Amino acid sequence: MGKQAGSVACAAAMRGRAAEFVTGITARSRLPLDYSVASLRVVDFLIDGLRKGGADQDRVREPLTGLGAYVGEVLVRRAGAVWVDLDDTQRAYFGQEVGVRMPDGRVWNPLGKVLNRFGSSAPEDSLQTFYLTLHGRARRTAA
Repeated sequence: MGKQAGSVACAAAMRGRAAEFVTGITARSRLPLDYSVASLRVVDFLIDGLRKGGADQDRVREPLTGLGAYVGEVLVRRAGAVWVDLDDTQRAYFGQEVGVRMPDGRVWNPLGKVLNRFGSSAPEDSLQTFYLTLHGRARRTAA
């Protein structure tokens, strides 16, 4: 199965997409986007700011995609996930082309989670809460 024509995202490009987003946003501000679980609170704050600013989802698609790449990369670095290209069934379900596969085999949709957060400020849509309640993540011990 190959990448679809006109595709804007693939698993192999997501780490670079996240790094590019962090470089761009931290060049303008001193936000602590260090791929830590705690930094997901900053992501919640940024998304809330976009929503409160009155922007519609189409106008802020690019920063939301960058934030989704960042959230996915936090899952990769902190929870043992890997970026994966979604199959046709998963793309239809998630509405995205890429996701992350957890160590237990579950597939999650960080890009979609960011879009959900943009649409809702409910506590259950927090990205930090998403990480903390995430099933299938690797249990890391402090070294």
